[in-house]
Amino acid sequence: MAKPLMAKATAVWLVDNTTISFKQIADFCELHELEVQGIADGDVAAGVKGFDPIANNQLTQEEIDAAEKDPLHKLQLKFYAAAVGEKKRRGPRYTPLSKRQDRPAAILWLVKFHPELSDGQIGKLVGTTKPTIQAIRDRTHWNINNIQPVDPVALGLTKQTELDAAVQKAAKKKEAEGAVMSDDERRKLVSTEQSLEMEPEPRIPTAISGLETFSLTEGDPRGEEEEEEELPDADSFFNLPSDDQPDVEDDR
Repeated sequence: MAKPLMAKATAVWLVDNTTISFKQIADFCELHELEVQGIADGDVAAGVKGFDPIANNQLTQEEIDAAEKDPLHKLQLKFYAAAVGEKKRRGPRYTPLSKRQDRPAAILWLVKFHPELSDGQIGKLVGTTKPTIQAIRDRTHWNINNIQPVDPVALGLTKQTELDAAVQKAAKKKEAEGAVMSDDERRKLVSTEQSLEMEPEPRIPTAISGLETFSLTEGDPRGEEEEEEELPDADSFFNLPSDDQPDVEDDR
């Protein structure tokens, strides 16, 4: 049941001006029955002026009369004034002035690490417009050289649950369209909690011991050619070429 405006002040008025039971008043004002009894004794809400629910269009006199006649009757709120306000505003959310300067950094982070998010999703997350997002995507923003990507959750522009929900929605849309996603993209599309629980992906080693030997002896035909070539004898490098003329003895 909806709670009336100024519940404690309404309870004060009902205690002072009606014979409705404490239980009925407590249920209607969402208070404890002992608290209503304390109001009647003057121990609770001392100095609080009663708030007339009839004059403020929250109760009718007929409803009060019915409650006074039947102790089991529950008071029904006639008009929930707190629910009346401006209609839900469509468009990007309101961002405080103190955080508006952080929006470009958050947009750049989302564009860089979650490219699957649409401009509309980014606009709802950080409270910005599509032209600003497009300018950062195209790197035509007037201050693009000075913008550093920062997590919008860390900046307080959005909640982690809202970011995870947007990423999951983008993932389902991409899979429904039949797009092929790489392993890195799939890891980005999962929520933060799921990503932390995932096992690390196996890596292919850049070098395998013995691979060169195998290629030379078994797999590579060039290895056979190299094996057929005989290496020159080391002693041959020190043998001088032979002289055809006989040695002439020195008569001196």
